[in-house]
Amino acid sequence: MNHLAHVFLAPDSPEARVGSILGDFTRGVDLSALPASVRQGVRHHRAVDSYTDHHPDVLASKQVFSRQRRRFAGVALDILYDHFLLKHWERFSAVDQDAFIRLIYNELQEKEHLMPDKMARVTRRMVWNDWFGAYQDLENIGYALDRVAGRIRFRNQFTGMITEIRAHQDELEQNFLSFFPDLQEFAGDIE
Repeated sequence: MNHLAHVFLAPDSPEARVGSILGDFTRGVDLSALPASVRQGVRHHRAVDSYTDHHPDVLASKQVFSRQRRRFAGVALDILYDHFLLKHWERFSAVDQDAFIRLIYNELQEKEHLMPDKMARVTRRMVWNDWFGAYQDLENIGYALDRVAGRIRFRNQFTGMITEIRAHQDELEQNFLSFFPDLQEFAGDIE
C-alpha cells in the first residue's frame, strides 16, 4: 500500500496516521523513543503491507505485468491502489474525500516533529504538491512511477510502467475492488 491507503486504513489518531507513513522511513529511527500511538501506526503499516503482499488478488495483479517489469509490480500497484481508492472512495468511506485529504495534510504538518528528516521532507512535498489530489488522474500515476524509476540505482525497465497499467487497467481495477474490502476488514481488526 502507498501513503494514502495507509493513512486511510490507520487507527484513528493523528499520531497513528503519522506512524502509518513512518513505516516506510524507519531505517535508523529509534522507534522506542516515539509515542505509543506512533509505534502502533508503524506496526499497523507493517501488518497491512504483509497482508497485501500475500493476498490472492494482489498476486494475480502482479502477474499481468511483463516479465521484465514484474520485479517492480508491487511498487506500481502500491501507487496505483491510491488512484483506485480515490476513484472508488464512496464505496469505502462515508467521509468526504477532500475533507479527509485536508485533515491528513494538516496532521502531517502539525506532527512533523515526530518524523525523521527524510520523512519530513517527503511529507512537505506531498502536501505542497497535493500528491493525493494528483493521484486522482491516472497520468499523474505514470509520472509518479517514472520518478520512482529514476531513483532506482541500477539499470531497469521500470520507466513507462503506466503503459502496462493502461493495457490491463480493467483487470487491475477489478482485482483492487475485490481485494480492498478484505484489506479494510483486516486493517480494522489489527490491534
